[in-house]
Amino acid sequence: MDSLWDGNHTAVTDFILLGLTDDPILKVILFMIILCIYLVTVSGNLSTIILIRTSPQLHHPMYFFLSQLAFADICLSTSVTPNMLVNFLVERNPISYHGCCTQLGSTAFFGTVECFLLAIMAYDRFVAICNPLLYSTKMTTQVCVQFLIVAYVGGFLNASSFIISFYFLFFCGPNRVNHFFCDFAPLVELSCSENSIPVVIPSFTSGSIIVLTVFVIIVSYMYILITVLKMRSNEGRHKAFSTCSSHLTAVTLFFGTITFIYVMPKSIYSTEQNKVVSVFYTVVIPMLNPIIYSLRNNDIKGALKRMLHKIIFSL
Repeated sequence: MDSLWDGNHTAVTDFILLGLTDDPILKVILFMIILCIYLVTVSGNLSTIILIRTSPQLHHPMYFFLSQLAFADICLSTSVTPNMLVNFLVERNPISYHGCCTQLGSTAFFGTVECFLLAIMAYDRFVAICNPLLYSTKMTTQVCVQFLIVAYVGGFLNASSFIISFYFLFFCGPNRVNHFFCDFAPLVELSCSENSIPVVIPSFTSGSIIVLTVFVIIVSYMYILITVLKMRSNEGRHKAFSTCSSHLTAVTLFFGTITFIYVMPKSIYSTEQNKVVSVFYTVVIPMLNPIIYSLRNNDIKGALKRMLHKIIFSL
């Protein structure tokens, strides 16, 4: 049942996700592609977590945060991808009112955690390159845990703003969401609420978090660049840039897409463009992160070779 009669209004009790396409052939192709991406995402990020936990040479703050980023990637992708895959296989893919809210909240939560983690990792690189002698005292285990708590509290607060705003929206008619998951913008389009406050609050919290984390990243890399340019050794410069290149790639991909979705005015892009960028943000980037860090990080590559060497010789 899609709706219940409530006084003078019809209250929606579930939503129909329209997905990415109606073409049955394209649905099969996309199902296979996205299933493969999801399997690579889970296996790649899970392997990163296991590798960091089992390799003593990776027991450093940077890799601690990288393992947390891998966990957030798995959860972010899992919030969206399984339901998207189901949508390719069935004609009608309903999601309950509370299920839609859960998906909206979990996506906002893990997306926000990832924002904070990328900012924290930039600060970690700043301390390691600009203040190497103080690194062990500034980035202690206690400090790393405190940073992680900040990331999760920030995620909780932002997700709460989306969830509370969702419950303040009233849906009195159409329940067909023109998206592959319960994103806030297409839900607002369906809402018949006249109050604009529930719409403004999530935009304000998300925008504030993006500005804050981007500011930390930019300032950190400005100081890193100044420090690197002052280095006399070419080898030192190369080592400094190599430790930052993978993180900069991940930052550019992630913040580029979320800025397009949550910061740029909705009038300058279509719903279909929003869907494509959302696929990149929720499905593709979580798969790319472990590949980026494993291909561009010598410590990760070295630990992976040692682990494979042990496995081969143990067999």
